[in-house]
Amino acid sequence: MPVAASAVYFLNLRGDVLINRLYRDDVGGNMVDAFRMHIMQTKELGTCPVRQIGGCSFFYMRSSNVYIVIVVSTNANVACAFKFVVEAVALFKSYFGGSFDEDAIRNNFVLIYELLDEIMDFGYPQNLSPEILKLYITQEGVRSPFSSKQSLDKPVPNATLQVTGAVGWRREGLVYKKNEVFLDIVESVNLLMSSKGSVLRCDVTGKVLMKCFLSGMPDLKLGLNDKIGLEKESQLKSRPTKSGKTIELDDVTFHQCVNLTRFNSEKTVSFVPPDGEFELMKYRITEGVNLPFRVLPTIKELGRTRMEVNVKVKSVFGAKMFALGVVIKVPVPKQTAKASFQVTSGRAKYNPSIDSLVWKIKKFPGQTESTMSAEVELISTIAEKKSWTRPPIQMEFQVPMFTASGLRVRFLKVWEKSGYNTVEWVRYITKAGSYEIRC
Repeated sequence: MPVAASAVYFLNLRGDVLINRLYRDDVGGNMVDAFRMHIMQTKELGTCPVRQIGGCSFFYMRSSNVYIVIVVSTNANVACAFKFVVEAVALFKSYFGGSFDEDAIRNNFVLIYELLDEIMDFGYPQNLSPEILKLYITQEGVRSPFSSKQSLDKPVPNATLQVTGAVGWRREGLVYKKNEVFLDIVESVNLLMSSKGSVLRCDVTGKVLMKCFLSGMPDLKLGLNDKIGLEKESQLKSRPTKSGKTIELDDVTFHQCVNLTRFNSEKTVSFVPPDGEFELMKYRITEGVNLPFRVLPTIKELGRTRMEVNVKVKSVFGAKMFALGVVIKVPVPKQTAKASFQVTSGRAKYNPSIDSLVWKIKKFPGQTESTMSAEVELISTIAEKKSWTRPPIQMEFQVPMFTASGLRVRFLKVWEKSGYNTVEWVRYITKAGSYEIRC
């Protein structure tokens, strides 16, 4: 369930109550004394931000020289409570010129009480957007002489519409000379591969990042080559799905601007975007992953003082593409003395701080392969040699205009009542997450 806070307290470092607000009558007014005695005076503030005392739970966080304490008497959502505190502090800072401390609270009692009544109702969090709250709580906070002077946003029309939640993330009246939309699909590949080249674990986590410079109140519609969306589109248009690769998205989460009702019915991502940069959606894919690289290692231990390391790396993506910043880290024993290398491309060296051979290639073309051969000399020890447990080889890379999931943008439509023309930019990039190969 949501937070359902019974009370919110603001304390200084001595434990004195600066300001408080009771939202429910299921806790007594002396609960803050229990917090002061059992937590602050026992020096246990840094151990855990969640404590239970006498049937009540205390969630607390420190900002500057102020402790914000939320008291609940039921089983509440802890993550939601801390998110409320973080956003509330950001809201207060926007009113107080960038500072939130004991002096700011003492100078703005009336304004803080007014804000506390708006951002929480009967213990449930409400709208905490500074842009929206400043539309109808226009009082300026008393700024500290040490805080930076920040200009307040100009009030925009139609405040009631925005406060009721229609498009609280975007204000009206925006005007740009050139209307542009930038869309980036950024993916991270996570892989665990055996030494023989078989995949043990593989998945892709991705996110769709957008940067919008659009006038007015535009309505955007994004189409992807996901399986459910294409099947729904073919049903609505009463025609078979076009041939081509479709992917199945797992664990999709959207920005609050996405119209979920339309997504559930039409399986298309429709939204009124915030102004500037934001994260539209996140997703995960576990099937049909296109691995950008395959690594084939061979490590031989020759006695107690020598090792031979051979690593072959193949790029599997298209020949017209290339990877940037490729780094392969091959672990070696701690008693390594030195290593000599032969590489077909890039540079390699022994890094004793991480006990690894580090092979770097600035630019790796697609459909090619590179090899590294190394002779490693080990320090001979009198003690009995222990078996070396080989850590996996780690790899870093970045492949522009390639997606390991195969996700593609089929269309990006922008509609606005004035009918202006827009320029859309789409970019893809795949990075290494936890990309490991056993050796």
